[in-house]
Amino acid sequence: MTDDIFNNQGRGEASWSWPSVHPEGRKFGAIAGAVALAGWLVFGPWVGWPLTVLTYCVCAFFRDPVRVTPRDDRAIVAPADGLVTLIRKVSPPRELLVDDGSGHAPMNPEPLTRVSIFMSVFDVHINRAPIGGSVRRVVYIPGKFVNADLDKASEENERQHILIERGDGLRVCFTQIAGLVARRIVPFVKPGDIVAGGQRIGLIRFGSRVDVYLPAGTEPRVLMGQRIIAGETVLGMVGDAPVIEGIAQ
Repeated sequence: MTDDIFNNQGRGEASWSWPSVHPEGRKFGAIAGAVALAGWLVFGPWVGWPLTVLTYCVCAFFRDPVRVTPRDDRAIVAPADGLVTLIRKVSPPRELLVDDGSGHAPMNPEPLTRVSIFMSVFDVHINRAPIGGSVRRVVYIPGKFVNADLDKASEENERQHILIERGDGLRVCFTQIAGLVARRIVPFVKPGDIVAGGQRIGLIRFGSRVDVYLPAGTEPRVLMGQRIIAGETVLGMVGDAPVIEGIAQ
């Protein structure tokens, strides 16, 4: 019997390691670090220590841990870390119900189950694709910055809709919503891109919310108040096959 242990990167020893800082956040970490260094040199430890802690917090906000994504194509995974605050039947976003001239059919107005995930400043803010497929739409809508935990944030806040379509025609839409502190939605994808389930597709800076619209006939597998993990927690299954754990994207 071999002593080798398999980890997420292949054969080798499995051990905990510090999450990397996403490239989007490295410039902010560098700026905070430079300010902290200046604080130490000019004012000493009374200013230097608080600024050093702030630098650590900035880097922690943009942390990008490795995730193990279910490899069953019927699994719809969470696109965001956070707390499930709402589960309800609603119509898809109105911006996706109209023809945008791309040649791809708009979404059906039939009500779908929407799972809302609230992301605090302490959660990982890298968002991931709930399914693999083609990015059909990326629609940005300017708006307000009210508390993202409120239901009206889905209609009033600054937000961005992303629609992904699988090869068999299954489509999943999710919405990145800015909040009181969040002021910037950063997409990593554009229409026409091909993504894998669990792949990094964007982030929202400094606390926010993500709404996921499960396909018709898909029952949620999460509960109100449950904490979930982007790219790993299964929100729903299209079909009854068991989920098989696999290699992270």
